[in-house]
Amino acid sequence: MEQTAASASSVFDIVIWSGTALSLLGLLGLVYCIIRVSRAKRANLTDDAMRAELKKVVPLNLGALFLSVIGLMMVIIGIFLA
Repeated sequence: MEQTAASASSVFDIVIWSGTALSLLGLLGLVYCIIRVSRAKRANLTDDAMRAELKKVVPLNLGALFLSVIGLMMVIIGIFLA
């Protein structure tokens, strides 16, 4: 019985830590998007060039937010089920 409890605990620990890793990866993606838009803003691009750059960043931003949310959900589920 003790081995089963220890292995169940380690499974939830894996879920929690992998969720943490996903959240951090999403956070890094968000920081990258912020830096990229900041550089474009400082470059004094034309309106059309700025729109083109922002159109490239939006999918990356949404993907980073998705990773972050999924990671946080994994952490919460791991904590509740542990």
